[in-house]
Amino acid sequence: MSSVAVLTSVEARSGEGPARAESAAPRSAEWERTVAELVDRRGDALLRYATLLCGDPEDGADLVQDALVATFGRLRNGHGVEKAEAYVRRAILNRCLDQWRGRGRWRKVAHLAAEPDSVPAGDGAVDTRLEVRRALATLSPRERACVVLRYYEDLTVDGIAASLGISSGAVKRYLSDGLGKLGDVLGPVEGRRR
Repeated sequence: MSSVAVLTSVEARSGEGPARAESAAPRSAEWERTVAELVDRRGDALLRYATLLCGDPEDGADLVQDALVATFGRLRNGHGVEKAEAYVRRAILNRCLDQWRGRGRWRKVAHLAAEPDSVPAGDGAVDTRLEVRRALATLSPRERACVVLRYYEDLTVDGIAASLGISSGAVKRYLSDGLGKLGDVLGPVEGRRR
């Protein structure tokens, strides 16, 4: 992901094109540096996070781009990379959940879509990753978000509840249901009690 493409996209969305950019140059220099540094240092991690949430690398890249534009569409001065990353991660999560809500109709007929007859063989790590990705796709949006936030982001139940704006009890239920479904698809996991 190129920081130049991100900056161009953010400028176009915020109205800070070349004509206005000259008058706002001192103000915008700080946020441009923040965006560039965020994309350079944490762009791959943001992309992995978005891909895990939505299940597709291309959709994940679109989510990251949209989240960066939404976060930096208005000038935001005074935020370091860590705080900016937190804003972007929250925007990614919100946009992913919004997309899932919009895909309700597709999910009703998705089982009718054809799968390819053959898939080229790969090594064990790739196969495992693909199995986990397919298993995550069987979860509801909230279950998937809870599982990713818990086991990828390593958030506590209370942290997940605060992130999603739901109760801790709901998070526990989503985690339990999600892990049960993942166990059904992937088989038993060592060290996990049933």
